[in-house]
Amino acid sequence: MNSEKSLQETYAPEGICFGCGVKNEKGLQIKSFASENGEEVTALWQAEEHHQAFPGMLSGGIVGTLLDCHSNWTAAHHLMQKSGKTEPDCTVTANYSVKLLRPTPFDATIKLVARVVESSGDRATIEAELIASDKVCATCRGLFVAVKEGHPAYHRW
Repeated sequence: MNSEKSLQETYAPEGICFGCGVKNEKGLQIKSFASENGEEVTALWQAEEHHQAFPGMLSGGIVGTLLDCHSNWTAAHHLMQKSGKTEPDCTVTANYSVKLLRPTPFDATIKLVARVVESSGDRATIEAELIASDKVCATCRGLFVAVKEGHPAYHRW
């Protein structure tokens, strides 16, 4: 895997989020990496036995969490670059929709690929795919918003 620090390790090294928190030992610890051209953010992830819904298949809830957190970091990174900041604002999920296209094998390496499809001001719409065994198993589209002072997530990464 990539030897550079992930977005999470770089910008939220104390994060406790279940999906992407670096410090959450019981979490999924997603590690997202922006492409050099900034067009996509990708991650590789490996499930463990307890992430199964039934023998051999990944839980749909875990699929949703992977896509949600990875997409959120895609939005945060994009908004940071767009505004010329050196650190991202904390972003939260305003809404997201997941389509489960086929069962996801739990023992395959999961690849997450996300890209910005719309952006204005403090928000970005992201589309993402979850790929296992070279097949798209799930997709996601969501709106992610940078929070302002007073919001519970403000400066909480």
